[in-house]
Amino acid sequence: VSSLAKFIASPECRSIAILTGAGVSVAAGIPDFRSPGGMYDTLRPELITATAAQRRAMAADPTAVVLKDMFFANAFPYLEVRRPFILGTRERRWRATLSHRFAELLHAKTGKLTRLYTQNIDGLDYQTALPTEKIVAVHGSIGKVACEGCGAPMEFDAFCAEVRARIKDLYGVDSAAPAESTPIPCPACHRPLVKPTTVLFGSSLPAEFFERSAE
Repeated sequence: VSSLAKFIASPECRSIAILTGAGVSVAAGIPDFRSPGGMYDTLRPELITATAAQRRAMAADPTAVVLKDMFFANAFPYLEVRRPFILGTRERRWRATLSHRFAELLHAKTGKLTRLYTQNIDGLDYQTALPTEKIVAVHGSIGKVACEGCGAPMEFDAFCAEVRARIKDLYGVDSAAPAESTPIPCPACHRPLVKPTTVLFGSSLPAEFFERSAE
C-alpha cells in the first residue's frame, strides 16, 4: 500500500481512473444481487404481478426480472422487486462508505482523478463531494428516472410518489402500499415504461459511458 501511495504522489502518476463494483457498497448494507439476501436470492415469482409464463421464466432465471423484453411486456416485475430499493434511495437509507470516500479524498488531495466508473446503481458516489462530471454510472442509476420508450425524464420525487401509491409491496413492510399494482404512465408518451435509468439486460450501456471513456 505504501508503494502505491508513493507512486500516486509522484510526478510519474498523472491520471487515475477507478472502476468500482458491488463490493464498495456492501458495507453500506446493500447486498449484491447474487449473494444470499440479494435480489436474485430472495425472488418469489409467485408473488409478482405477471403471467404464468413470465413467472416460470423468473423462477428458471431470476435475471428475467431485469430483461428488456420482460420490462416492455410487463413493467411490474421490475417495479415490484425494486420498490424497496427505489424508495430507500429516496429516503437516503444507505450512506457512502469508506471506499466511496477514498475516491473523494484522492480527488481532493491529488487532483489526479480523471474518472470514476461505477458499475453500481445505488448512487452512493453522488453523496460524496466528487464533481458529477468525474462520475460515470456504467449501469445507470436508481436515482434518475426516464421513460424506457421515449426517453422523457421524470422527477425522481414524483416517480417515488407514484411507486408508493401504485406499486404493491412484495415484502410486507409497507402497510400503506396498494394491494394490487397499477401502471405508472410516462408523462410524455403515456406508456407504462417509466423506470430508474438502470440498464436492463439486452440494452446498450448509456451513451455517456462511451463518450467519457473516449475522452
